[in-house]
Amino acid sequence: MSHSICWSPRLLKFALACVIVVALPLIAMAGDPSGSATGGAKDVAAATSGQPTLAELANDLGHTKIAMNFVWVLLAAFLVMLMQAGFALAETGFTRAKNAAHTMAMNFMCYGLGMLGFWICGYALMMGGVGSLAALGGTAPLNSEYTITIAGHTLGLFGTKGLFLGGDTYDVGAFALFIFAMVFMDTAVTIPTGAMAERWKWGSFTVYCLFMSMFVYPIFGNWVWGGGWLAQLGSQFGIGHGHVDFAGSSVVHLVGGVAALAGAIVLGPRIGKYGPNGKVNAIPGHHMPMAILGVLVLAFGWFGFNAGSTLAATDLRISVVAVNTMLASAAGATAAMIITMIWQGKPDLGSMANGMLAGLVAITAPCAFVNSAGAVIIGVIGGGLYMLAVNFFEKTAKIDDPVGAISVHGVNGAWGVISLGLFADGTYGEGLNGVPGTVRGVFYGGGFSQLGAELIGTLVCVAFTFVSFYAFFKVVGYLIGNRVPANVELEGLDIAEVGALAYPEFYTPTPAAAAVEEAEPVPTQIPSLGEVAVAKAGAA
Repeated sequence: MSHSICWSPRLLKFALACVIVVALPLIAMAGDPSGSATGGAKDVAAATSGQPTLAELANDLGHTKIAMNFVWVLLAAFLVMLMQAGFALAETGFTRAKNAAHTMAMNFMCYGLGMLGFWICGYALMMGGVGSLAALGGTAPLNSEYTITIAGHTLGLFGTKGLFLGGDTYDVGAFALFIFAMVFMDTAVTIPTGAMAERWKWGSFTVYCLFMSMFVYPIFGNWVWGGGWLAQLGSQFGIGHGHVDFAGSSVVHLVGGVAALAGAIVLGPRIGKYGPNGKVNAIPGHHMPMAILGVLVLAFGWFGFNAGSTLAATDLRISVVAVNTMLASAAGATAAMIITMIWQGKPDLGSMANGMLAGLVAITAPCAFVNSAGAVIIGVIGGGLYMLAVNFFEKTAKIDDPVGAISVHGVNGAWGVISLGLFADGTYGEGLNGVPGTVRGVFYGGGFSQLGAELIGTLVCVAFTFVSFYAFFKVVGYLIGNRVPANVELEGLDIAEVGALAYPEFYTPTPAAAAVEEAEPVPTQIPSLGEVAVAKAGAA
């Protein structure tokens, strides 16, 4: 018995379509799935397409090299910009819920205010006389430095080109350097917002952002990175390679940490931080997961901070810089963990987090000049220094720093540049700052010359920054005030200062007339910032 299939025209069309779809991958197409035929002589800019001359090849190669460096610098700048989110999360988590919106707002607006101030004149003062940076194609317009001559030595004080990024600084190289320098500046601007959190008046904060970004940071930055006199200590006076700071232990972190110190001294401690007899009271942060997330974001952004400071994707030292950065951060966190376990029998989460940041700050200056063992040692010492410093400032000096910024950035910023003078192994830095030879520290046969240059730069940074900001905050305090009224501080700064609550569903107003004496918090174990020592001392 036979059966016949009746193929309707519609069914035939469907079957044919299925055959075509199945057979398509078997048909040799004109594409280039492997990529072997994409890119060639025809893509080189030439008078005769596909037949470039040797000179045309050289020009194209040079342009490609600089283009790679531009992309590297821009990507690194984007990573460093992300650190702003890390600071916001860490500082807010380490402070109290009633001030969370205010702390976030400061971290948010120091980015905008700092950027505008740097664009107005900060960049010009810092980099206006840096000269030609080969990695970025020359930056030729940045060629005007104000100098003085002392005993036959010409010393740079500040740059004079690049105001508003105008004139001939409307240049691709100058713009690439601007965005990279700007995000570094913004890190320095952010640091004091943690040390002065929970009592800083908004008006004072805004003026501070402009003062830091337009004057103090750019001027010291010029002395080290803009061709100024600290960088010239080697070429002019034979002191090492001058003050060397690869990625900002002194220029960024020490400046920010010392500014935080001056501000915290003028502002005074939070209400209830110290009892009538001087006893230290713990004021725990409200959100440790937020703080830890912030620290991890910062650690990720630090790859842009350190490795990006080569300004060149073609500088293969970036692998050493990146690995050293990771190792020092791990060593700092581990050192803090061990110390807290010795002090209290168990680890402290906040201390480990800030120990990691301490290791990162410390390795920022020497990251390109040391080997991996040196990076670990620098990180371990950084974590230990943080633990000692936070205990000193809080217990002995009675300086209230809610997030440990002074100890993390100030103390370890100084340690970072000093460690360069000790651990630089002589494998990198040929001709840096116009001095022949590589950078070599005490432990690698370099003598004390480089260490001397690092110590000079450290002392100059501390003196210049502290005097500038102590005077600044005193003047601002007289004119508009630095600190919120006591009733606002007790209630929380969110509504009074920024008009928004971070956690409105949990908001319970407290009596505005609450007595300061009644505001003293009950001592508890501090879950952050190395205050294990403080808690231990309070229990003793």
